[in-house]
Amino acid sequence: MTEEVKTTERIVPRIIEDEMKTSYLDYSMSVIVGRALPDVRDGLKTVHRRVLYSMYDMGLMHNKPFKKSARITGDCMGKYHPHGDMSIYDSLVRMTQNFSLRYPLVEGQGNFGSVDGDNAAAQRYTEARLKKIAEELLQDIDKKTVKMTPNYDGQLEEPSVLPAKIPNLLINGSSGIAVGMATNIPPHNLREVCDGVIAYIDADEISNEQLMQYIKAPDFPTGGIICGTTGIRDAYTTGKGKIVVRAKTTTEANAEHTSAGHREGEAKGKQKIIVTEIPYQVNKAQLIEQIAELVRDKKVQGITDLRDESDRDGMRIVLELKTGANPDVILNQLYKHSRLQESYGIIMLALVNNEPKILQITELIQLFIEHRQDVVRKRTEYDLEEARKKAHLLEGMIVALNNIDSIIPFLKQSKTTEEARKGLMQDYTLSELQAQAILDMKLQKLTTMEQGKIRDEHQSTLQDIKNYTEILASEDKILGIIKQEMLEIKENYGDERKTQIMQISIDGIEDEALIKPEEMVVTLTKAGYVKRLTTDTYKQQQRGGKGIVGAETKEEDIVDKLFLANTHDSLLLFTNKGKVHWLKVHQLPETGRYARGTAIINLVELAPDEKVTTLIPVKTFKPDEYLLMTTKQGIVKKTALDEFSNPRRGGILAIELEQGDSLIGVELTDGKKQIILATAEGLAVRFDENNVRQVGRTAKGVIGIRLKEKDYVVDAVVADETKTLLTITESGYGKRSLVSEYRLIGRGGVGVINIKITEKNGNVVAVKPVKDDDEIMLITQKGVVIRMPASDISVIGRNTQGVRAMRLEKGDKIVATAIILKETNDTA
Repeated sequence: MTEEVKTTERIVPRIIEDEMKTSYLDYSMSVIVGRALPDVRDGLKTVHRRVLYSMYDMGLMHNKPFKKSARITGDCMGKYHPHGDMSIYDSLVRMTQNFSLRYPLVEGQGNFGSVDGDNAAAQRYTEARLKKIAEELLQDIDKKTVKMTPNYDGQLEEPSVLPAKIPNLLINGSSGIAVGMATNIPPHNLREVCDGVIAYIDADEISNEQLMQYIKAPDFPTGGIICGTTGIRDAYTTGKGKIVVRAKTTTEANAEHTSAGHREGEAKGKQKIIVTEIPYQVNKAQLIEQIAELVRDKKVQGITDLRDESDRDGMRIVLELKTGANPDVILNQLYKHSRLQESYGIIMLALVNNEPKILQITELIQLFIEHRQDVVRKRTEYDLEEARKKAHLLEGMIVALNNIDSIIPFLKQSKTTEEARKGLMQDYTLSELQAQAILDMKLQKLTTMEQGKIRDEHQSTLQDIKNYTEILASEDKILGIIKQEMLEIKENYGDERKTQIMQISIDGIEDEALIKPEEMVVTLTKAGYVKRLTTDTYKQQQRGGKGIVGAETKEEDIVDKLFLANTHDSLLLFTNKGKVHWLKVHQLPETGRYARGTAIINLVELAPDEKVTTLIPVKTFKPDEYLLMTTKQGIVKKTALDEFSNPRRGGILAIELEQGDSLIGVELTDGKKQIILATAEGLAVRFDENNVRQVGRTAKGVIGIRLKEKDYVVDAVVADETKTLLTITESGYGKRSLVSEYRLIGRGGVGVINIKITEKNGNVVAVKPVKDDDEIMLITQKGVVIRMPASDISVIGRNTQGVRAMRLEKGDKIVATAIILKETNDTA
């Protein structure tokens, strides 16, 4: 038989749900109280408090030599914090970083990390000591001002809270994630917080809004700009809020583009955006990498170079911009897509009597003041007790001095110290402590000067006792002491605010709000390079002039389109494949005459064999306006403008094309116009737009003109009988004819003669309706531009070859024409 094993172990059945609830609750409270949340009184979490107390215990004051961080970590871990050494060292490191704490509490020597996210050196390489401001947190801790609790093994005692002469929770803030809750208290300016404490003490009652006159907003160690005050008010009045912080930037012009030697008429040169301050807790290296990625993905355009020029004198991130790029627009894009603008959620959660509580700004100040009242009261009680002990001893010494002539013979006759002590106590009614003090008194105290010092010290001690008693009897005196301490703290450690507060709207910011409305000349080359220039770039000339260079182009490239548009207009970019893309005019690069511009493929997503053929400026997308599209093979299509009001990345189909056809032009109309289609071989057809039915975006069109072999449509214009029809040929000839000479023959006809085509004048390149007081621009294949009054070109019949409008160099030819509105301040 086997013998039954007896055991004293007792197993108690327990429902697992109950056990999980109890265990998890115990764990969560341990995290909340002992690890993640700061105490409202000193603003410290347990590990930070233990590190500071350990350094204080080691004597590492601000005026004492540094000691190795490893020694500090080991001392703290061995005595007070039995956890991993890295958690202790990481806390020590954070308290040294001037980009993490508004007022660092530890002074470090060595590599303690950087705003780029670099790690601190190993603790065996770095050294540390307390900063003077940290000593204000620990001041009077030896005067029984705070509760001391046993350490983890019961052999030592540690403070449950520090006396905290400074309002550390507000000036340095705190962040932490507990179980089911989190805190995120931002740092503040010490002067403002001290002023807020003083104002709270002085006022019988003060509201959160009134306190905000002193404590205006968070003040981050990395500076930056707080946008608006709504989130601040929410945080201070409810304990929760959200603020938006932006980087601080300036704009500089590149020296090489601002010298006096740049060519006349060149637009403003390259500029640089300089970032000198970034939002709190943003990693600078990651920020630069993020911006580079945005530029690479073309989410932010106009940046040509990005570099970090930061040094020991301060932060300096340089963003080089393209020539003519608008810094405000680029910054706006960076604010939207990068961490140059950050949202900072505020949760004013702290431990109040070991319970987590969300606090208003007035409650934070009130609880700090109550803590200081308790500390000052206990400190005064301690000082009073010490003063009474001192007065008691001094009184005994004075008795001895008054009776010195009899005491000395008595002491000489005494056989033992004990006999002498008892004799003094009996003969002179002294306590044992007083008798012992007399026995310990040196002979030098018997001199007249020393006797005077003892009597003076006694009177001074009696006065101290009186003062301490009065303080303990009056709460007003205690508050007065706290107020005086705040004034001293403000004087000794206060500094100017680093973070600016600006009333900036951050919702729905559009680039247009940053752009000055102005008329621009927009050009597009055959190779797909686009740019914009101010209209006063070109000087007015007379007919027959040679013009000025308007665009630098490669030999194989020619300027194809040129027109006027406002910087706030939308651009509809129609391609030869019948698709439409969207841009704003201000998104085009502004350059000088000599610049080539930017490849349009960098601005919109185009297929490899796709190119933009027409750019239509649109102010608003009205449902009663239409886009009349014309293809090279004479097909026309009418679609309502508002069908193109929703921009889509990658564009959408605007017209379905037959094989071999391409979209060559688009006109914006009211649907009731008469249209003239003109061909390269000098024919034109005029028809009523009502004959073209309205169709959807993806539909095909109808025949607008029947073409002869090899002929093709070059332009489609609105027939306006108040204007003349300007026709320009590739060899520089032009003429104006009355629109009334083009009879209405209906859609789908062959047309009538528009201009007589010969070898001398060449094929038609453009047909435009103009008035006598209009000005026109002609641009050639080699990029030469001329600007002239339309009245310089004669009004003659349809069946003529025209007059010379522009003298061309050998091998050059006209490729584009644009109408310029009459300006009031032209230069001749």
